[in-house]
Amino acid sequence: MLIADAHFIERMIPHHEGAIAMAELALQRSRRAEIRGLAERIRSSQSRENAQMHRWYRQWYGSEVPRWSRAGMPGFGTSLEALRTAADFDRAFLEQMIAHHRMGVMMAAHAQWGSGHAELRELEAAMVRVQSEEIEQMARWYQQWFGAANRSTVRGGGSTP
Repeated sequence: MLIADAHFIERMIPHHEGAIAMAELALQRSRRAEIRGLAERIRSSQSRENAQMHRWYRQWYGSEVPRWSRAGMPGFGTSLEALRTAADFDRAFLEQMIAHHRMGVMMAAHAQWGSGHAELRELEAAMVRVQSEEIEQMARWYQQWFGAANRSTVRGGGSTP
């Protein structure tokens, strides 16, 4: 069980780092106050979660969290470069963040079953709850602003149209 906890932390931290980078870009590029507000909440909450996971890792495993390359890791189907250059940033952000959050929800939901630390299980459950709520909100905005649900919203897939 403790190996499962290390594995989750080692993969969730870089996953969160991806969301934080996307959120920081949204704070610069989004034209919508709603997206900027969401981006600030994502940046804040996931930065706190990463700090907590780093503390637990040092406490439980006696070392720093190893650095993982996002290249080749499943679930990082987002492109900061595509966001930087997107003609319609807000649409691209919603498409990518919905897909990214769906992967995070899947990772956290799956990890809860094998977690050996109650406090990590609580954090994983909170991740599932908060990110699921954010996905629902982003899907509503997408429908309202762009008049159609994107593929990742309708089918729960991880790719953008």
